[in-house]
Amino acid sequence: MWSLRVVVVALAALMALAIDGTIDGRASAAGPVATVAWGLVVAVLVLALVVPSPLGLTLVRMFLPVTVPVAVATLALGAGAAWGIAALAAALLANFVAFSAEIAEAFVQASAYGQERRLPLRAPAALLLPMGLSWVLWCAITINAMLMLSAAQWFVGALIAVIAGVLGWLLVRRFHPFSQRWLVLVPAGVVLHDPVVLGDTLMVQRGNLALARLAPADTQAADLTGPAVGHAVELIMRDMELVVLAGTAAEPKGKALHVQSMLVAPSRPGRALQALAEAKVPVG
Repeated sequence: MWSLRVVVVALAALMALAIDGTIDGRASAAGPVATVAWGLVVAVLVLALVVPSPLGLTLVRMFLPVTVPVAVATLALGAGAAWGIAALAAALLANFVAFSAEIAEAFVQASAYGQERRLPLRAPAALLLPMGLSWVLWCAITINAMLMLSAAQWFVGALIAVIAGVLGWLLVRRFHPFSQRWLVLVPAGVVLHDPVVLGDTLMVQRGNLALARLAPADTQAADLTGPAVGHAVELIMRDMELVVLAGTAAEPKGKALHVQSMLVAPSRPGRALQALAEAKVPVG
């Protein structure tokens, strides 16, 4: 977390210098608009990093990537090469850190209760493309709004800014459940908290956990990963557990399953198995 904080502080300063280099000789509105816009982004990032939480993770992973196209734009619009390249390098490094599994775990663990150990889950593969495309659309609209306002085209710029604000609010609501997908270790057992895949949180008592392992290729376990790509962890129970899947267009009320084993997709499967072993769950 501290590495991300340090990089973001450096990014804030470098980007401010790069933006300042693009407004010389432009409309008088360019300076105030750019200052206010960048100040809002920095304020969101600082608040999320000072008070880590799942919502903070959502905001960081939504707003921080905007710095990459902004840095490219400053280079294209005449910022000094040194400041523009430095800002772009800081933006790329900040995003590399922010999208690591370690940062996700730090954010979600910061708001854990008592002896909870929260392990983030990987996003379902089928949703990555639509999430990325919707973010790109929002980012393009937002940057276009700032350019229009900087050029003193107030009516068009304000209209586009309102559209960007509404779309951004909708995306935060849409993306936030992905920051709330965790495999949680508690003294009583294991909890699967996944508002994307599950209709109800699943609790497996410690005494009912027979084995945790990397899932073999021919496993018959119920896939509760989304599905996600990469290695899955298989949890095998002694007695069947009731799993309630989230509602879909075909089944709005969800679907109930009785399962003997299930697959989950922690961002770091090895770390999850180590944590399960430390919690006295049999690991094989």
